[in-house]
Amino acid sequence: MRTLYAVVMSNQEPNLVVSRLSGIVTEDGITVEVSIVRMEDETDWTLEVVNDRKTSIVWDDPFPSDTEAYAAFRKAVTEEGMASFLDHAKIIPFPQR
Repeated sequence: MRTLYAVVMSNQEPNLVVSRLSGIVTEDGITVEVSIVRMEDETDWTLEVVNDRKTSIVWDDPFPSDTEAYAAFRKAVTEEGMASFLDHAKIIPFPQR
């Protein structure tokens, strides 16, 4: 005798949890959006800072809490300044053939 098992698969993605520490920060005339988020079924938080040109800076390693993620943002501001989030791209031209 065979027993059949039904597996219900949900196409629904987990919800995104946004920290209350997320938001717009303006200092030294520079405005950025700080985004601290996690998936509802995970415990680690990610940190992203987006500047006014929509350039995204994302920390590589996750954080165990949203307060630790925000502390990492504040540390970057203290050590490097808000200007560190601005675009400072160096364009290297490819050699012409």
